[in-house]
Amino acid sequence: MSSKNSNIFGLLKVKVQKGINLAIRDTVSSDPYVVASIDDLRVKTRVVKRNCNPAWNEDLNLPIKNITRPVTLTVYDKDTFTGDDKMGEAEFSFTKLVECIRMGLKDLPDGTSVDRVQPSENNCLSKESCVVWNNGKMTQDLRLKLKNVECGELEIQIEWVHVEGAKGL
Repeated sequence: MSSKNSNIFGLLKVKVQKGINLAIRDTVSSDPYVVASIDDLRVKTRVVKRNCNPAWNEDLNLPIKNITRPVTLTVYDKDTFTGDDKMGEAEFSFTKLVECIRMGLKDLPDGTSVDRVQPSENNCLSKESCVVWNNGKMTQDLRLKLKNVECGELEIQIEWVHVEGAKGL
């Protein structure tokens, strides 16, 4: 077993798909990017210039050491001469995805919904989120309402990636 990966369970692939109605932080628009963080790790998307409805379609991979900790997504407006402006954040849990993977299901028809999470006071979901079996793997689509900002949502998809030498699920 590789000692490099033996302290992680695997990777959480966060596909940051798009932002919806993000806040304006410059004169008429914003230059948004997303930072995903868990524990002491931070990874970010590219900046999309002058767009409050950006499409990133970017995969961010987070090595997971603790499967009970939530992931935080923070949206920023890139500024050239001053510090970047915060445009809100959202947290999400991937425990439902982990629970579905641990069921050990195989050979389900593509598109099978295995479980679902409803929006509540305890999460940032703006609509129901389903864990779905597609192409031999479990994925979960989430639409997240940003907090601490006047408007904005993020659409993401998460997927668990097994890593050689990791603890595994």
